[in-house]
Amino acid sequence: MQLRLARLESDAVLPTRAHEGDAGLDLYSREAAHIGPGERWSVGTGIAVEIPPGHAGFVLPRSGLAKKHGIALVNAPGLIDSGYRGELRVLLLNTDPADTFRIEPGDRIAQLVVAPVATPELVEVAELAKSARGDGGFGSSGR
Repeated sequence: MQLRLARLESDAVLPTRAHEGDAGLDLYSREAAHIGPGERWSVGTGIAVEIPPGHAGFVLPRSGLAKKHGIALVNAPGLIDSGYRGELRVLLLNTDPADTFRIEPGDRIAQLVVAPVATPELVEVAELAKSARGDGGFGSSGR
């Protein structure tokens, strides 16, 4: 399978894998940003992708940024449908209570994972099949 992509700006850094076989492709900032404590910022990558049919792209946080700086994704994971052709933008949140986080062009800011997705036909029914869990929600497993 191939992932077709395009630079929307000549200075955009193409996604890379840190190690052969890694699931995630590192996404790089194309612009500078400064995210104050508790603030969020939409950061452009300058890249557009063509997610293959039957797949979706998921933009995920980088664990190093989360651990060292408290940087999270507001809408983690960000979902990229196969029909979207616009710029990949990453909505970052600074959870650090005191420090401003600064991003420079070329910094790794998130990662992209492409995965197959099911698109089942929707069928409305009067009643769902019974299961051992039933309608038990948050905390229902006792752990």
